[in-house]
Amino acid sequence: MSDAVGRTSVVLVDDSQDVRSLVRRRLEAAGLEVVGEGEDGDEAIMLAYRHEPALLLLDASMPRVDGIEALPAILAVSPETKVVMFTGFEEDGLAARARELGASDVVEKSIRLEDLPARLLRSLSSDGPALPTPPPPALKVVDDTSDVGQRALAREQAILSEHVQQFRELFDRAEIGMATLTSNGTIVRANRALAGLMSCTPDDLVGVDYGRLTLGQGDELDRRLEDITANGSDLTSFEHYLPVPAGEKPSRVVRATLAPIRDPWRHVLYVFVQVNDVTAQREVESDLRRSEENFRRLVTAVGEYAIFLLDTDGIVSSWNSGAERIKLYAAHEIVGRHFRTFYLPEEQEEKHPEHNLELALREGSFAEEGWRVRKDGTRFWASVVITPVYDDAHHHVGFAKVTRDQTEQREHEEERRKFIDQRIHLLAVTAHELRNPTAVIDGSAGALRSSWDEMSAAERDELLGSIRGSAHRLRLLAADLATAARSHSETLPLRFEDVSLVDTLRSAAARSHAAGTDVTVTLDAHEEATLHVDPERLAQALDNLLENAVRHGEPPISLMGSSGDDVSIRITDGGSGVPAELVPRLFQPFANVGTAGGSGLGLNLVREIARRHGGEAVYHPPTEGEPVAFEIRLPLGA
Repeated sequence: MSDAVGRTSVVLVDDSQDVRSLVRRRLEAAGLEVVGEGEDGDEAIMLAYRHEPALLLLDASMPRVDGIEALPAILAVSPETKVVMFTGFEEDGLAARARELGASDVVEKSIRLEDLPARLLRSLSSDGPALPTPPPPALKVVDDTSDVGQRALAREQAILSEHVQQFRELFDRAEIGMATLTSNGTIVRANRALAGLMSCTPDDLVGVDYGRLTLGQGDELDRRLEDITANGSDLTSFEHYLPVPAGEKPSRVVRATLAPIRDPWRHVLYVFVQVNDVTAQREVESDLRRSEENFRRLVTAVGEYAIFLLDTDGIVSSWNSGAERIKLYAAHEIVGRHFRTFYLPEEQEEKHPEHNLELALREGSFAEEGWRVRKDGTRFWASVVITPVYDDAHHHVGFAKVTRDQTEQREHEEERRKFIDQRIHLLAVTAHELRNPTAVIDGSAGALRSSWDEMSAAERDELLGSIRGSAHRLRLLAADLATAARSHSETLPLRFEDVSLVDTLRSAAARSHAAGTDVTVTLDAHEEATLHVDPERLAQALDNLLENAVRHGEPPISLMGSSGDDVSIRITDGGSGVPAELVPRLFQPFANVGTAGGSGLGLNLVREIARRHGGEAVYHPPTEGEPVAFEIRLPLGA
């Protein structure tokens, strides 16, 4: 209880660090030894067991476990300890309850700090053994006779008074039930109106856990107090039935609104609870709910739309089969929860759901489209309409919300828009592709017509070759457009027959030469194999690859074929190959290759034709010793 030199051991328990600091300095200046500090009732019990102090100064109002609740356990683990309740509640009922539980004294926080040590020593000596004489005043750290000491004492007293000044609210005459609670929910003051609701006197309620008066809503009270003490909420409320004599059914409903009183550092000193009888209001709402029952039955059967009601705070109060089908929640899983559950996390953080309700209430209705979240975490595109609901007296009682899943429609619209964009792009590149060869044909034909006799045979052959080459490009473009249209509509016909690999490659090389290009295609086709293919489509694929090599590659260009488990046809050139950033989408529609442009259809059609034959089209970038190559792989014929 006391150390070897006679100093009295003290434990301080208060949830305010500032109060503990002020009191510790005052007690130590008076010769008392503070051996431990805590901030709630649980810590008070532990410190009492560990130190068995002579004195424990215990705050009445603390979060989690308050002083009133912890007092019996403290005396159980350390029976010789004198417990003095330290409270800002000037309540005779609270003092009497604390003494009933074993407190040696109840000291109000409005006490002058310089008087506190003597008051505590009197508590120790009231019924215990004689105590050592306190040390002389010379040990005090503040000279109370000096101006500096007086000013410091005044500042300390002003800080402590902040914890007391708001406890002096007089509300006994209020017509609304009111009570003062510790931050853990113990009643320390109650007015006559609240006692009347509970059919008792105000003194009967002092020291009672308010949760016991809520008929099973104690956990809800604890959650609300945690919102205040731990999460910083400044106002919260919930409803509960009033206690009734045994055997009777609860019929009166009250709404308990809790508001914390904080010190300048936002510590919760205590909690005011205002208790309103809302029984009549709930009866009106009950009548409204009965009048809405037919409407509920109607919307329950609607499967295409999620139709449900929200209360004025956005809490789901009804649920139809369409809502269950679209959002995947059963009624018992979602009724009673806030409708923000359906919104994306970032929209919840921005309070977008609450803003929607505000707009609906202000404007008369609210509509939008956006992403929503199902129970399983998947998203869907929703079309939403929110409308306020009023009773017959035009009191706002909630909101009606209608949601339709528009995901498929959105996907179809995006596909349609993408298709339109592709068609527009196709028209643009087609116009570009037509312009060059037609200009060559027109210019060459004009020159031949006007200057045939003046030209040499070589000049005429050059212009005629240009015309033939441009015509070849136009034929390829026309074939690509026709094939692309049929491929897109899944109507590309294939007419299979057995053909010679060598003959197929020779024909492709001959067509390339006949187009009038200056580039020679080297043919390597000595290994015979039989292909079961559509000759026209395979020829189109080979013409595209050769045209691609001529336009975008560099000599030498080779066309070669080989067979093994399947047939490989490779077109190589001496160029640098396709830019690395284009390779991942090389065979996609409208992926243009090289500076010479192109429709962006050719390689896509090459791959499509190869796949329709059960094969594949592959690009091989140039490596050391190996040129760039495009390869068509096809299965062997029968």
